[in-house]
Amino acid sequence: MREFVRFLDRKGELRRVKSPVSSELEITEIASRVIAEGGPALLFENVDGGDTPVLINIFGTHQRVAWALGVDHIDELTNRVRKLLGLTQGPPAGIVNKLRAVGDLAGLARSQPKIVKNAPCQEVVLTGEDADVNRFPILKCWPLDGGRYITLPLVISRDPTSGRRNVGTYRMQVYDGKTMGMHWQSHKVGARHYRDGEERRLERLDVAVALGGDPTTIWTGSMPLPPDMDEIAVSGVIRGKAVEMVKCKTIDLEVPAHSEIVLEGYVDPGRAAPGRALWRPYRLLFAR
Repeated sequence: MREFVRFLDRKGELRRVKSPVSSELEITEIASRVIAEGGPALLFENVDGGDTPVLINIFGTHQRVAWALGVDHIDELTNRVRKLLGLTQGPPAGIVNKLRAVGDLAGLARSQPKIVKNAPCQEVVLTGEDADVNRFPILKCWPLDGGRYITLPLVISRDPTSGRRNVGTYRMQVYDGKTMGMHWQSHKVGARHYRDGEERRLERLDVAVALGGDPTTIWTGSMPLPPDMDEIAVSGVIRGKAVEMVKCKTIDLEVPAHSEIVLEGYVDPGRAAPGRALWRPYRLLFAR
């Protein structure tokens, strides 16, 4: 992400905002006006008087989306994927099977996630009372919102039955420094993991949350992929190189090694309203 910020800066597609701003409504109001005008990405460097900057609107134009995915024009990526899958016009009946084989078509070894031992996201580790999400400027976006939300997280969980990883983008409402509401709609894969945990009467379901990281992986984490496709591997295919992952410190999951912030914790199956889950952090880890 830091490389992409520098890239956008060189392209004149980033504005650094040094004036003091509030994470409550002000940042999103500014961003809404800039987005409506097709304006640049914004890096707020002085939020709530703290030292954690807020980056917003990196995917606000077709051109920035293309750059985030490693191409100059989005058609280049479209044509590349079509060529890999042997497509001409619309998707054939066997498109899902072809998508599942895309790793082989693109070079499986090159695109599969790579586990590393040391990662930038684990440079700073906070535990116990120090593991407080309120140290970060989490936004309240709209006047009638119920509170502050993390709006672009990569939420990582593992299927209790198959052990298969899922990465999704689910809003998280901050209740206090150690508890959040995980909003995964009933048709989402994360919600299916949660329901499976309820059926198995699990005391908790481990969940990791990665904030920041490379923009391609953020993008693939929000894609409506088939349940048995690994979003991290798909990111590797699009990037043309493996996404580096690192094992969490306290739970049995891996996270993108170049995330800016990682939250390690768990949800409580059976203790929340349908479609939502209580999420509690063990640790906060982040890059300096």
